[in-house]
Amino acid sequence: MANVAEILNTKRNTAHVSIDSSATVLQALQKMADADIGAVLITENNRVIGIFTERDYTRKGEIAGNVAANTPVQDLMVREMFTVKRSTTVDQCLALMKQNRIRHLPVVEDDKLVGIVSMRDVMFASIANRESEIRGLESFLTGSGFQS
Repeated sequence: MANVAEILNTKRNTAHVSIDSSATVLQALQKMADADIGAVLITENNRVIGIFTERDYTRKGEIAGNVAANTPVQDLMVREMFTVKRSTTVDQCLALMKQNRIRHLPVVEDDKLVGIVSMRDVMFASIANRESEIRGLESFLTGSGFQS
């Protein structure tokens, strides 16, 4: 069973992007666009205090009357984050994401942020797990002489 450590090892871009809580929503959106990502971690005094995603902007931004250029990102960020460890399994990540309707999980070890995994990262790892299981079963069945 694959875990978060394996996902982080296979990601081409393992850097996590963060922005200070005093930055504007527009600055956070620009940072996400520049990095081609859907979420940015919000920091205060070098500590992660929240997460801001494209979905947060869609639901709490202009439609709610918040002008991106004038709104501090801390006003729209999510403070209650769900985090995982390197040892967390892919299935545990999927369950956490599904249960809480979230798409990003910061990875924390010893109170330090070591990365972030997205729903896409977790789904690709889950599919790879299933494909490996199928190949193993096919190999077992053909090796045992089982015929359907």
